[in-house]
Amino acid sequence: MDPSTTDGGAEEKLIKSPLGCVQLLLQAGGSRSAEVSSPNECHKPPKVILKHGVELEEEQEELAEHQPLEQEDLNFERWKRRPIPKRTLHQKIADLKTYLWNAETNEFMGRSGKSWSLILLFYAALYAFLAAMFGGCMFCLMWSISPYHPTFNDRVMPPGLTMAPHLEGHDIAFNASDRKSWKKYTRSIDEFLRSYNDAAQDRKNIRCAHDSYFMQDHLEDSSERIACQFKRSWLGECSGLQDPYYGYSHGRPCILLRMNRILGYLPGQGKPVNVTCGVKKGPQEAIGDIQFFPKNIFDLNYYPYYGKLRHVNYSSPVVAVRFAGVQQDAHIHVQCKLNGKGIINDSPTDRYLGSVTFTLEVGAAERVGKQTGRRSRSSRAGLKQTGNQCGSSADQS
Repeated sequence: MDPSTTDGGAEEKLIKSPLGCVQLLLQAGGSRSAEVSSPNECHKPPKVILKHGVELEEEQEELAEHQPLEQEDLNFERWKRRPIPKRTLHQKIADLKTYLWNAETNEFMGRSGKSWSLILLFYAALYAFLAAMFGGCMFCLMWSISPYHPTFNDRVMPPGLTMAPHLEGHDIAFNASDRKSWKKYTRSIDEFLRSYNDAAQDRKNIRCAHDSYFMQDHLEDSSERIACQFKRSWLGECSGLQDPYYGYSHGRPCILLRMNRILGYLPGQGKPVNVTCGVKKGPQEAIGDIQFFPKNIFDLNYYPYYGKLRHVNYSSPVVAVRFAGVQQDAHIHVQCKLNGKGIINDSPTDRYLGSVTFTLEVGAAERVGKQTGRRSRSSRAGLKQTGNQCGSSADQS
């Protein structure tokens, strides 16, 4: 640096160190000289020192320390979010109208007509491509599978067992003398047997030979299969033809059992599957005599089943069970199950696999009638006593 002159006329000379630190020394007579600081002292702010060792006040240090903070404050104020002035409702409505349609730029919702056209064209092409891809996949899938039988089948599940009447839960509880208590059961059985009417079976199906499978595999896949008859009249006292109430009005109820339809299933491996019913919990005497109609077996001539597209008029065989000697006023747990080769009837997880369990409780008709008579007599006595009290109170008044 070129030498300069101070106010006293002395020359001033600055000498910079390699680290850029400079110290100013005042020489005698008011002149100054510069000295190079050590590297450890380069981090400290510069000081002006008199030659005689008297330090000046550290005003320059304070200024050097506060100068960066003041600069940061200025930067913060520059980027600080300024409050947005509140807009009136009229201004907001005007902004909304301008956003929906800007007459100056001819824009709708911030976009021109060309921009909207390109967007709509893009999405139309996108969804058309997705629809075409989905349609192509569905076409290939439907073309590769058969509507008459499964394309892949690892194993055939054993059949389940269903019953009628089928209501919410499997609890059959009624009083023989109370029509309302068992009417829902008879109505459910009527609906179950509607397709088994004799006239419909004679018109649609044929009478088949017993104790042998009715195989029709030689026909084409699309050919309709012939179905065997199963007439309602074969169910005897549980058919609803002799007794329209299926024994419920006499305390001898009937239930109907049917196996699930399984495509191509041959039950029993050549021998008919039979049905047995008994008490699951409690004494066996509580259920009394059990009758089966027409037999306690599912005949082989109704199998195999070829599906609803080919076996259009197929009627599943039914086994009717009549509890003729059930103990009255007893809560009985009854289980009916299938028995035969390949049948599973003791699954702990599926209660309908090969068996069905329900509760049966039949109220005594005479007992219910006696209780009803006692209630009517007691109600009449109460009314008579009330009338006498009213008459006596009227006489006193």
